[in-house]
Amino acid sequence: MDFNQIIDRRNTDCLKFDAAVRRGYPADILPLWVADMDFPTAPPVIEAVQKRTAHGIFGYSEADPERLYRVLEQWFRERHHWQIRKDWLLQTPGVVFALAMAVKAFTEPGDAVLIQQPVYYPFSEVILDNGRRRVSSDLILKDGRYEIDFADFEQKIIENDVKLFLLCSPHNPAGRVWTREELETVAGICRKHNVIVVADEIHEDFVWMERPHIPYASLGEEAAENAVICTSPSKTFNLAGLQVSNIFIPDYALRRKFKHEINAAGYSQLNTLGLVACEAAYQQGIPWLEEVKQYLRENIEFTRTFLQQHIPQIKLIEPEGTYLLWLDCRGLGLGNSGLEELIVKKAGLWLDSGAIFGAAGKGFQRINAACPRSVLQEALERMQKAVSG
Repeated sequence: MDFNQIIDRRNTDCLKFDAAVRRGYPADILPLWVADMDFPTAPPVIEAVQKRTAHGIFGYSEADPERLYRVLEQWFRERHHWQIRKDWLLQTPGVVFALAMAVKAFTEPGDAVLIQQPVYYPFSEVILDNGRRRVSSDLILKDGRYEIDFADFEQKIIENDVKLFLLCSPHNPAGRVWTREELETVAGICRKHNVIVVADEIHEDFVWMERPHIPYASLGEEAAENAVICTSPSKTFNLAGLQVSNIFIPDYALRRKFKHEINAAGYSQLNTLGLVACEAAYQQGIPWLEEVKQYLRENIEFTRTFLQQHIPQIKLIEPEGTYLLWLDCRGLGLGNSGLEELIVKKAGLWLDSGAIFGAAGKGFQRINAACPRSVLQEALERMQKAVSG
């Protein structure tokens, strides 16, 4: 695969490029914000979708449960050393939809839901927009690496009678891949206080250290019975627009409540082409995935070196996972509005402002490195010029 090739995504209703003016940005802004890749997906996926499209009928579709289970079982067993069961599986059009369904299924209006800011901003949206209380046990940045303050984590649960915890693993945007010890500590606290854990593991296939991603439900039976595990091929294979996610809920009672909320929302069959793409990706997409992961590693290294050599005021928070890079811009000495002025108006870049990830994200910017290197280089050079000016 030639990941250096620039593919024009404009005029394809692409959110990253075509929504700029509608959202108040200049038409010529360089976007590296939304979390999809600027690369075509794996060739076997394209071939499978083209074959299905040629059939010409796009009626209600539902994956064969036995066939889908075999595909997913092999993937999670071989890639993540986690043994799933067929009856655990439910499918939704996306992980954010699943998070919203979990909030509605397992809490009541006014209940407290815990998150760890700075964190993916839809976490807050699905809590607040459903009339629940958002409580954050903010991650602590220590020596360039985010950590969990476990004493604060437990205290926030006790003080607010927290019912539900939304775990981001690997963490977006902090880039942390939680260790088994960290996850076991979280699990112990949540079991102690009867807090249900919903784990967003959508970035599970992008891990850069030797330490692997640990599926939360693989910690043991007690953790699994108190958890909802949200996965999807959308980040791994750049399929977000096809809307398919695989949600695993080992406990029958939790699964039943979750399914009830899906039914109440009026959602049933998934996107036909999403089902086709999901199976093809997990069955035949590994060679492509390994290539794209190597390219992303090189993009991360390029970013790290460029910042060190040309913009030392901006520090890369070393990513253990994900292709979304978290930049510490506090060394520029700008307030949040000043930083936005620099990035948007002077550099002509559309990144994600750290402030939208919570108060703990102020002074940071998130940049998507899943693009051709020449695009990434242009973005960094624009940033350098703006800082120098």
